Amino acid sequence: MRAEDTPLIRLEDYRPSDWLIDTVDLDISLAPQQTRVRALLGLRPNPAGQPGAPLILDGDELVLSEIKLDGATLDASAFTAGPQSLTVHAPPRRGFTLTIETVLDPSANTKLMGLYRSSKVYCTQCEADGFRRITYFLDRPDVMSVYTVRLEAAKAEAPVLLSNGNRVATGEVSGSDRHFAVWHDPHPKPAYLFALVGGALDHVREDYVTADGQQVELAVYVEPGKAGRAGWALDSLVRCMRWDERVFGRNYDLDVFNVVAVSDFNMGAMENKGLNIFNDKYVLADPQTATDGDYASIEAIIAHEYFHNWTGNRITCRDWFQLCLKEGLTVFRDQEFSADERSRPVKRIADVRTLRATQFSEDAGPLAHPVRPRAYKEINNFYTPTVYEKGAEVIRMLKVLIGADAFKRGMDLYFERCDGTAATIEEFLACFAESSGKDLSHFARWYEQAGTPTIVASGRYDARAKRYTLDLAQTTPPTPGQTTKQPVVLPVALGLVGRDGDLPLTTGSSAYADDGLIVLDRPSLSVVFSDVAEAPIPSLLRGFSAPVRLELDLSDADLLRLFSADSDSFNRWQALQSVATRALVAAGRPGTDGAVLLAKAAEIAGALDRFLREQGLADPAFAAQVLRLPAPADIAREIGGDVDPDAIYGAHRSLSGAIGQALEATLVGLRDTLAKKAAYAPDAASAGRRALRNEALGLIAIAAPEAGARLVEQQFSSADNLTDRLAALAAMTLIPGDAREHLIGRFAEIYASEPLVLDKWLMAQALIAEPGTLDRVKRLMQNKAFSLGNPNRVRALIGGFAANLTQFNRADGAGYEFVADMVIALDRTNPQVASRLLGSFKSWKMLEPVRKDLAQASLALVARTPGLSRDVADIAERALA
Repeated sequence: MRAEDTPLIRLEDYRPSDWLIDTVDLDISLAPQQTRVRALLGLRPNPAGQPGAPLILDGDELVLSEIKLDGATLDASAFTAGPQSLTVHAPPRRGFTLTIETVLDPSANTKLMGLYRSSKVYCTQCEADGFRRITYFLDRPDVMSVYTVRLEAAKAEAPVLLSNGNRVATGEVSGSDRHFAVWHDPHPKPAYLFALVGGALDHVREDYVTADGQQVELAVYVEPGKAGRAGWALDSLVRCMRWDERVFGRNYDLDVFNVVAVSDFNMGAMENKGLNIFNDKYVLADPQTATDGDYASIEAIIAHEYFHNWTGNRITCRDWFQLCLKEGLTVFRDQEFSADERSRPVKRIADVRTLRATQFSEDAGPLAHPVRPRAYKEINNFYTPTVYEKGAEVIRMLKVLIGADAFKRGMDLYFERCDGTAATIEEFLACFAESSGKDLSHFARWYEQAGTPTIVASGRYDARAKRYTLDLAQTTPPTPGQTTKQPVVLPVALGLVGRDGDLPLTTGSSAYADDGLIVLDRPSLSVVFSDVAEAPIPSLLRGFSAPVRLELDLSDADLLRLFSADSDSFNRWQALQSVATRALVAAGRPGTDGAVLLAKAAEIAGALDRFLREQGLADPAFAAQVLRLPAPADIAREIGGDVDPDAIYGAHRSLSGAIGQALEATLVGLRDTLAKKAAYAPDAASAGRRALRNEALGLIAIAAPEAGARLVEQQFSSADNLTDRLAALAAMTLIPGDAREHLIGRFAEIYASEPLVLDKWLMAQALIAEPGTLDRVKRLMQNKAFSLGNPNRVRALIGGFAANLTQFNRADGAGYEFVADMVIALDRTNPQVASRLLGSFKSWKMLEPVRKDLAQASLALVARTPGLSRDVADIAERALA
């Protein structure tokens, strides 16, 4: 398919469906190659639709076996059926039933969309438009129906049969080896939330009582023999359910809640009503097969999908342009849950790192788009960091602007007013305008305008008048399709820091400033603070109160003072990051004197040494974040153009090595102090201690390879958990030589039967920043641990290589050619995985001319490939525009 042949779907063209489907009765007889689906649809004309319109149902690679209207076989002249649609030309202008039968081959469905069979388990994935691969349907989110589902299968093959809602009947099929289960979901839902699972599965369960007294059976289903690894997911589910009751007043609303882990899954997880289906990497955990990061991710993603029960399911989105209404809002909710469960400052830092690494780079490239796009060709390509992470930041800004009390009232009003509906951004914001009494029409621009704003800030102090003036200005660079930008509403949380800490804030009658908050909603603004007893250092964007870049005229000495004295943990971390970023940006450009970088390393090391000795053990998780320098990819983004990845990586390695050498004694002592004294536990405090210890190990490995290799070997051999073993492997990948290859081999032997752990092994090798890595990756593709048909394996090895700044961006273009070839190969079987891999080219226009031309040539090769899917053709077209 050529991208230009795909129709453009526009928000402005939205109109309600001409028909509604009130009830859906599905009878699904599961079989590996011949699954029969019989759908009985209860239809009626939509009063808001076009009277007398034909009934046009969506399909995708379907073959119609039978069609009946009100129980009578429909004459062939009355309908037209093809793989992509079914049209009833003149349906009754009243309510009627339509019976449709299709036959599917789940085993051949390599796209992993619709109904598929993987590892002998039947599974579905219907978001965004996969239900049309099961039966013909009005496959759009504003058509909401009550579902009753009868599942039938061979009992030996699929003893477990699950669907949405509550189980209302089970039984044996007379005269056969088959059995059935009937599920009913009383809550109307769009087709994308339909789900079924059938297979031989183990499970763990727990009884739960909601705040309003309803009994709920919770269960987590996993592959046989892995129930021992499902406990953390179940525990996380219980905690997030209780948190949602306490913080948002949301109780669960069915008799059961099931989570199923499957090994072949395109996404992280899916929030299907009452039956959440997960990629098994976000469910399975024990100390030997999951890291601290895995435990935290499982906790967060279990919460995210559960929170969708209200923000996504009970209230869904009117159309896919409103996707951020469920995803951005639910990311905000899961971030708040994790912050309460763990360390709020550390969680905020981690979320901002992710935002900058993924969303800021998206905003800066050809794939930039608004939080609510105005048009798309393939909706699967808009499950992006902009919709998710930036969407969450917009919700966070809203809470900062109107205050916590008004935000809570607005959420309560939203749940009350929109429950059971398919809502829009406008309806959502109207609830908060009402709860706060504020006009949010200007704030709504965040949903319409792409790009990352930059705030330029400068200050001046009048000692005689004891007055400090802060000047702020905002700009947003052009993005594809939006060359002219308007000012957005920017909440700037701030403090003024003096010698002994925060100074009082007095702004007089300023309409744009409140105690600790400035609202910058114009191109520029000046705020005067009076009665300022000494020359202050401004601490801006506390808690990262707006998703922007900040250019602030502070010296490195001022920033280091903020690092030591600021009361805001985020800005303490940010101050040291800013000093390191400046040094690395300068060193990453041609012609920089290396001595300047080494001098800056000594300055940073001095500040870190004082911090680690005085405060490092008070909050080890925070100290671990402080010790981690900005990543090379962050520096490339800051440089913004004519980027030389090798120069940036070299500067990063030099700065890390110099800091590590200066701190070696402190780091070794810190590791000894933090040595574990108890059995592994995944709690936040224990994870923080391991995080700091392992950050120290990485720095030592760069600064003193021989000593680092000895420490790595000791840690790997003595570790009783995967976190420490994987950290040792990652540190050893920084030290070329036989010892590294030996450790890589030992790791593979230990975890030979653990695919999810071997994913980490594959990725660790794919990220080695050395010229031989491409050949290593090609060899690993022949390893029995790798499968091009499994999305997790592809993301680990091929996706890991695409994230390798120096080797993906090799000066000879071989990295681009390899990834392009993989995209073309994957597109034949799994277009979603292929299109996401092609997204690794999103920053190609920032590269220096030689690499830029080579990257463009590989993108063009993909774009010219005959028969491309819509998914890949869309990304290629937008990336090359």
